[in-house]
Amino acid sequence: MDLADFDALSFDCYGTLIDWEAGIAAVLGPWAQSRGLDITDEALLTAYSGHEARAEAEHPADRYPLILARSFRDLGRELGIEVTDEDAERLSRSVPDWPAFGDSHDALTALGERYRLIILSNVDRDSFAASNRRLGVTFTSVLTAQDVGSYKPSPRNFAALLAEAKRLGIADGRLLHVAQSLFHDHVPAQQAGLPTVWINRRHDRPGWGATPAPPANVTPAWEFPSMRAFTAGAAGNGGSATSTGTAAGPS
Repeated sequence: MDLADFDALSFDCYGTLIDWEAGIAAVLGPWAQSRGLDITDEALLTAYSGHEARAEAEHPADRYPLILARSFRDLGRELGIEVTDEDAERLSRSVPDWPAFGDSHDALTALGERYRLIILSNVDRDSFAASNRRLGVTFTSVLTAQDVGSYKPSPRNFAALLAEAKRLGIADGRLLHVAQSLFHDHVPAQQAGLPTVWINRRHDRPGWGATPAPPANVTPAWEFPSMRAFTAGAAGNGGSATSTGTAAGPS
């Protein structure tokens, strides 16, 4: 495949464009320290990841701030550490503070000159609007979990994405999905028939961090360590890039 073969790019936001691990750790880390818990931010994120995925699957109609609060309380119960209402509210209100990756704005601006840009995000409309003020980019369409009524990796979210692409007049096979999470995005996107680009933000770290491990091996069509590298790959050599092998975890 050639990146020039596509007319539109759909993006996951959190983990791909917004550094959600930094944002979550900025709340969980001080909480753990204040309770005398000797645990690294990486271990906290790993422990947290399963609780958020479970909350999203079991409470698909909840808006994302409620998911964050519920997941934090569940993490506290697992660790045997109190999570007060104030603690839970601090995480639930933290999304607007989560930083954008340094290359997100420029990469999206450059890609927007060639492709239509669509967001498929696991948050609510207000949370994404706050994050998009950090990105500073106008998207052709924005689909959130609140709009769809479920959270990725539900196939409903990718069915909604394909329906939106059809509404926009994007021809079959001309949409490429770009994401960091193999669990939330690559496995269900490929099951829906979409080719994918892996922005492997954790390429220099072992483990999965705030994202659960994928339930099965998955082979993204391309892998890049950053949005900057992806943009360069899309622009160079007629937009072609080398396909990855089967991805079972970060290198």
